[in-house]
Amino acid sequence: MKTPLDEIQDFLPCQTPDRWLENALENPALMLIDHANCEKKAASTAMNLIYRYIDNFELMNKMSKLVREEMRHFEQVLAIMRKREVVYQHVSASRYASGLRDLARTEDPDKLVDVLIIGAFIEARSCERFARLAPYLDPELETFYTSLLKSEGRHFKDYLALATKASVGESISDRIAFFAQHEQHLIESPDKEFRFHSGPVYAN
Repeated sequence: MKTPLDEIQDFLPCQTPDRWLENALENPALMLIDHANCEKKAASTAMNLIYRYIDNFELMNKMSKLVREEMRHFEQVLAIMRKREVVYQHVSASRYASGLRDLARTEDPDKLVDVLIIGAFIEARSCERFARLAPYLDPELETFYTSLLKSEGRHFKDYLALATKASVGESISDRIAFFAQHEQHLIESPDKEFRFHSGPVYAN
């Protein structure tokens, strides 16, 4: 029987590059700061969906639960940062999420389907990175990141289920394949700055 992590790895088009893992371990403070940012952004995305699609009760209910969970994760990251005296400072966003969202169609219901599929990729990639990082972290962070796998895996499934329903009976497999191709490029191609969802960063 497949585990939630197995399902996520099957869904994603590639594994996080080893070089990104090295980047993360070389930049523990920045990793935590941008992780906190990712939790805030995930909550904000869910809130935007709640405001936009007020006729979709299942979507609003699932997104409401997601907002609470993401903000709880944000609070947990803040607590770890405070304990480790990591100063929360502004860092620019990576190209990952915007690179996917720029490809979304512009008219509903197609727009909603794409936004939900993108949400699934973002949640799945976060989960995959938590799993890759956990064995190399200190006991506190290893326990925390391992604890996030279950909820992030559920979020990924919720987004896909909502996308299927929003597609009004049409298959979403072609759109998943479309975004998978671009997601792989964003994950594997080099970035200039390390972020939680960046590609690998190589020394100049």
